[in-house]
Amino acid sequence: MIEPISAGQQAQVREATLDCLRRASERFRLEFRALPVRFDLGGRAAGMYRSGRGEQVIRYNPWLFAKYFDNSLTITVPHEVAHCISDRLYGLRNIRTHGVEWQAIMRALGAEPRATARYDLEGIPVRRQQRFPYRCDCTSHQLSSVRHNRIRRGQARYHCRACGTALVAAE
Repeated sequence: MIEPISAGQQAQVREATLDCLRRASERFRLEFRALPVRFDLGGRAAGMYRSGRGEQVIRYNPWLFAKYFDNSLTITVPHEVAHCISDRLYGLRNIRTHGVEWQAIMRALGAEPRATARYDLEGIPVRRQQRFPYRCDCTSHQLSSVRHNRIRRGQARYHCRACGTALVAAE
């Protein structure tokens, strides 16, 4: 199992993020303030820029950074900073996520504008969706948390493909 990046490596990633913001400030002649950087992202994503509820934050996956540190510094950090800059310049609702504006910002940061990366996830904890037991007249089923929550909120009903009866929570 891979261990997440160290505190020293986290400091390097934070500094690389600030450096990208500084370069963007110079390039676009606007001041882009620092934003919180967290190392709490799990799963398959290497990074995520999130804006909402009055907060802007960049989240990084500490396990993927540990396994692909140099690659993450040169690809993931500018990728997420470019999302932040495109949000501040254009607003996320006004442009495509990896559209021409974002691509131009990536080039301005000196990075190749690639939307996704393929990583070997061996040894990295990957989130799994929780499953919930349900039953019908003929067998038992395992529903995802998304479907389970839709049923609980009264937004959906699911039926067995074999017997056609509605699925109900197993006790």
